Amino acid sequence: MTTPAARSGTGQPAELFFEDLVPGLTVDLGVVTVDGDEMVAFARRFDPQWYHVDTDLAGESRHGGLIASGFYTVSLFMRAYVDHLLSRAAADASPGLEELRWLAPVRAGDRLAVRVDVMGARPSTARPGLGTVSLTGTMLRLGPDDRPEQEVLRTRFRGWFAARPTEAEPAGPAEPAGTADPPEADLPEADRPDHGPTGADQPASDPAETDPAETRPAETSPDGPEQPEGDPAKAEQQG
Repeated sequence: MTTPAARSGTGQPAELFFEDLVPGLTVDLGVVTVDGDEMVAFARRFDPQWYHVDTDLAGESRHGGLIASGFYTVSLFMRAYVDHLLSRAAADASPGLEELRWLAPVRAGDRLAVRVDVMGARPSTARPGLGTVSLTGTMLRLGPDDRPEQEVLRTRFRGWFAARPTEAEPAGPAEPAGTADPPEADLPEADRPDHGPTGADQPASDPAETDPAETRPAETSPDGPEQPEGDPAKAEQQG
């Protein structure tokens, strides 16, 4: 039986998974053209500083005209990221970003080439079944010959992506009566299976996977089984 298909960032069945986003991978997110009316409308709604909305003042300033709000520029990046990657990938939420830089002014009519580079990937310790992918996003202004002229935006961030679904192993034949392995409590100490990583291998914020009191055989003495010291309820809470 196959695990239900994971959804992409836009709700469609995903075709890219955590395992596909390997360090060194570059994903082309296309080219966006800055719409002047949209640029100003965004600024009037969210960032109404004069060099974003006042044509006369901006024209008389060192800017030489209106420039886009940086948050409008990063919104253009986000849309390209969704359209060209998250719409195909088994994307979950993002735990945040580390860097966001506006490196040059963006103006109406600019053509911006967008891409992301995968910098690192590892299974998530906070979300089982997901992987954390570290990405760098860039936007570069293109010249009339379509050659990159200047980098206008750079951002470093992380995203969670689901691991590729796997098919469940088929159930094996039932074992004949009397051939099952003896209970763990009856095995010699040296033959017992490992109960997982030691405390040194586990994150400080995670409890141990098993209670040592449950996996250690009771030691006996001539007077009978040894009893734990103190209040059993308190001992259980401390473990």
